Amino acid sequence: MKSFIIDLFKKEKKKAGELSFVFCSDAYLLEINKQYLKHNYYTDIITFDLSQTPGVISGELYISVDRVKDNAQNFNVSFKEELHRVIFHGALHLCGYKDKTEKEEALMRKMEDKYLRLYFAK
Repeated sequence: MKSFIIDLFKKEKKKAGELSFVFCSDAYLLEINKQYLKHNYYTDIITFDLSQTPGVISGELYISVDRVKDNAQNFNVSFKEELHRVIFHGALHLCGYKDKTEKEEALMRKMEDKYLRLYFAK
């Protein structure tokens, strides 16, 4: 996974810096969501961009294992596939992709699918 994330950044014309992945519960991520983003709802991932050098990606990615498990069941995919989608989603955010509008979200999904295909084709 580590080398694949580095390759993902290279494909997106970025360089990997320091990344931290924190796997946590819904309750823990909800508190982060409230405290830092002022959102009072569950989410599968929160990504903090800590990059200080242009083109070098550093960040913290907090992933709710509870939410990934529920989403996998809801979308009828394996836990492994959904977990990888969420990890790639966070990495893509760090590369500058957004998902606030329908157009942005469609592009994000397309890129997630691209990297899922590449990862699982190995």
